[in-house]
Amino acid sequence: MKSRGLQYSFTAAPWRYNGAGGWIFVSLPTSLANEIRTHLKEEEQGWGRLSAMAQTGTTEWKTAIWFDTKKKTYLLPLKAEIRKKEKIDGSAPRNFTIWV
Repeated sequence: MKSRGLQYSFTAAPWRYNGAGGWIFVSLPTSLANEIRTHLKEEEQGWGRLSAMAQTGTTEWKTAIWFDTKKKTYLLPLKAEIRKKEKIDGSAPRNFTIWV
């Protein structure tokens, strides 16, 4: 995925989805989301899914970002495994890098 050469770094605070499952996400800054959507919308799969690689701290993982039409930005899910490795247990802002 890094071979596409589109790398984006940002700082965001994790937040918990209130619906079923209680997933933890970070929202990409809308300026980055607009740029990504302008260049890669045609590569989105169902529900605005776009394959990606992500990194926070020293942990890198294969994932996807999802376009949220209500928030008008992409959401990056943070799996429990990633949160545990990087000791993410609150809503303090963190640095992230994604490759799409």
